[in-house]
Amino acid sequence: MSTESISNYVVGVTKRSALIVVDMQRDFCEGGALPVPGCSKIIPRVNEYTGIFSKLGLPVIASRDWHPPNHISFKEFGGPWPTHCVQGSKGAEFHPDLKLPEGTVVISKATQPDKEAYSAFDGTELHYILTLRGVKRVFVCGVATDYCVKATALDALKLGYEVVLLVDAVAGVAKKTSENALREVLREGGVLASRNIIYFSSEENK
Repeated sequence: MSTESISNYVVGVTKRSALIVVDMQRDFCEGGALPVPGCSKIIPRVNEYTGIFSKLGLPVIASRDWHPPNHISFKEFGGPWPTHCVQGSKGAEFHPDLKLPEGTVVISKATQPDKEAYSAFDGTELHYILTLRGVKRVFVCGVATDYCVKATALDALKLGYEVVLLVDAVAGVAKKTSENALREVLREGGVLASRNIIYFSSEENK
């Protein structure tokens, strides 16, 4: 690789990298109980990332909301959201067009009725799993930019991971809050990147 081509890349995928796909579930996409605008549109790019990480033999993590029927976040129980992603329901399933490779680790969050959990690290074994695999850098995509994606990225930073938020593979509830979320991730030390400024190479894994 020439020096000229190296200068075009912002961040590389190393042998200690992992991909975290946040909450790409039916209820968060168009037609679901709590749709995030643009959710379906990012699926092809998310699939591109999962395919690349799988081909490189790197961990792919898929988080999901997995709420009990009486979850505190639901409006009928005093929360801000309509009932969504109830354990075992069709809406809680991953979107049918999402391509998760064999061996994907599924992380279920917000499983207790009296506890909200936006971050994929909150009350789960995600940090333990990544530590066991020697992961130092996480690439984050999915929905929603201004809620669970942001919370996951910020928790990863607090735990000492290098965080790359994939801006071409996220969708948010609202434009302003999503922009604010990206700024917050940047302020805390995260990196924003997209497919054309990421270096994927098997040489990185030697």
